[in-house]
Amino acid sequence: MTYEQLKDLEKQLWDAADDLRANSKLTAAEYKDPLLGLVLLRFAQNRYEEAKIYIENKLSVNPRTGKKREATKEDFLGAGAIRLPEKAQYDYLANLPSDVNITEKVNEAMKLVEAEYPDLAGILPKNYQEMDEVLLRSLVRTFNSDAVKKASGDVFGRIYEFFLMKFSMQGAGAQEGGEFFTPPSLVNLIVNFIQPDHGIIHDPACGSGGMFVQSAHFIQDHENRNVNEAITVYGTEYKSNNTKLAKMNLAIHGIEGKIINENSYYSDPHRLVGKCDFVMANPPFNMDKIDVKNKFLAEDKRLPFGPPLTGKGTISNGNYLWIQYFHSYLNKNGRAGFVMASSATDAGHAEKRIREQLVETGDADCIVAVGNNFFYTRSLPCHLWFFDKGKKKENKEKILMIDARNVYRKVSSTVNDFSPDQMEGLTAIMQSFRSNQANFEDVSSSAVENNSWLKEHFPDGKYQDVEGLCKIVDIEEVREQDYSLTPGRYVGVSIEIDHDFDYQGRISEINKELAQLNKDANRLMNQIQSVKI
Repeated sequence: MTYEQLKDLEKQLWDAADDLRANSKLTAAEYKDPLLGLVLLRFAQNRYEEAKIYIENKLSVNPRTGKKREATKEDFLGAGAIRLPEKAQYDYLANLPSDVNITEKVNEAMKLVEAEYPDLAGILPKNYQEMDEVLLRSLVRTFNSDAVKKASGDVFGRIYEFFLMKFSMQGAGAQEGGEFFTPPSLVNLIVNFIQPDHGIIHDPACGSGGMFVQSAHFIQDHENRNVNEAITVYGTEYKSNNTKLAKMNLAIHGIEGKIINENSYYSDPHRLVGKCDFVMANPPFNMDKIDVKNKFLAEDKRLPFGPPLTGKGTISNGNYLWIQYFHSYLNKNGRAGFVMASSATDAGHAEKRIREQLVETGDADCIVAVGNNFFYTRSLPCHLWFFDKGKKKENKEKILMIDARNVYRKVSSTVNDFSPDQMEGLTAIMQSFRSNQANFEDVSSSAVENNSWLKEHFPDGKYQDVEGLCKIVDIEEVREQDYSLTPGRYVGVSIEIDHDFDYQGRISEINKELAQLNKDANRLMNQIQSVKI
């Protein structure tokens, strides 16, 4: 299936499923889990059919009977599939007679799948009795078209990610009290910058597991290796429903990993301090009401620089707990990339003290300022932080600052992302810094040849500090700036004139608006003065 065909299929399936929801009483949050459960069940059916053929060809013939033995559950697991009992097969559900209660049959199918695949035990939705039968039958048929039946490879993984994104854009995560989905642009940039291609990968606030999935895509695209041989993934997630989404996400992408439903503030269930090759996360920002008296927090090895206590002995903001966690999980060559509130780069008091110590380790690698509207349910800007404990000696006293607040592509009136050229260009800047290769063709020949964004900002094809965009700064300069890690302080401001904008016409409009406001103000003043007291 080509990329264009996949995009068309994603849109067709989503539009059909969303139209069905629009005609029901369900909210996006209520609809999300049952729908994603059906996507997984359809995927399991397709993998089952593929595996049957593969296993049949591999089974040896018994010389005494002249027949092949029956395929076992282990045979299917070895082929990356689930052995589906008849009543858990999608075709069985799609062909149920109209007088059979389909909600009960789908619930039963989910239970049978969990029994065959222990990693999904207690994870799949089994509340289909809450859905209207007509709606559920229509939904089942939606995922039983010929195009869907023929889909193979990672098509269902891509569809699952697409549906997660669409639900996030509808605010399903906000309705449940939190984010479960990090926008692809931010995840892709983090993955491109830290290149998680081996070893242990940890996300202590993993949501629906998007960081792990994109890491798998990176390995498949760049390494041509088996994902589960290249990496081992560990996730922690506080929200129980998000934990289920993450486990389903890993299963549908064929990624082996361990996801635990815990609160990372007060637990470290995987015990990975100093062991991780890569750490990625989009943690909840600016969390307050953290229990400083919690015994685990008081003795936490993940806080080498101490908790960010206020003068009253409280923690008013959890950002610098997360930042220390991410740093402490890394091994001596580990890299981290994570999303953080913009306020953290300049935060004062105890947070500043911790930031000073982090800077002095020499592990701060890069800070990227990201503009508004990259998240689907909030419009605030953010920063991407990057640590690298294995930095080259010549870079140990340097930090790459990128101000990408004006780097974006407008997707809609409320959503921005990075275009492919912008993504590739920003990645090339990072690769140039890390490798100390000024020529972009030495780190990304395709970027130099075809990337209009990179050519616009670096016409000579070489890295150089660009006012308003990027600068490599020495730690001494950071000290002079009172340990601020805000890129805008270092890269300066580039004044860009939009030649397509009608400035004169807009000024004329503003003058007319001002004249009308003055007229209204005078009228109101006359009314007030005419009142006799």
